[in-house]
Amino acid sequence: MTNQAPNEARVIPLRPRATAPAPHGPAPRPAAPAPRPALKEPLWRDLVGDVLRRERLAQERTLKDVADAARISMPYLSEVERGRKEASSEVLAAAAHALGLGLGDLLTLAQRELVRVTSRPARHGRTTTTSSYDGLCLAA
Repeated sequence: MTNQAPNEARVIPLRPRATAPAPHGPAPRPAAPAPRPALKEPLWRDLVGDVLRRERLAQERTLKDVADAARISMPYLSEVERGRKEASSEVLAAAAHALGLGLGDLLTLAQRELVRVTSRPARHGRTTTTSSYDGLCLAA
């Protein structure tokens, strides 16, 4: 049996109740609300690898076929596609050309993927990005 009246709702507090301040010393501060987790940006190697794999699969080509055409090892291309290796610009250009893309095309597709992944939905169905610039910028 419970000590509740039959028509009263049982209330289970989500936060502990505030306790009376200790007789000596200042009252403790209420806890600040937890900050919203920051949007985690993906690694560049993951984005480029995803683009390379998607393009290869869209062309219905095997890993071996593309690796041979790019003159890189099949295991290395696999590691690049899975985001496990940071490929040099020469390797990326070779893989892109093997897929019929220019290096600029590969970078543009990776930039679009970055925008897609880091965009967050806003009110009224539009999306907003964490950056006000929606273009590709490369620095030497």
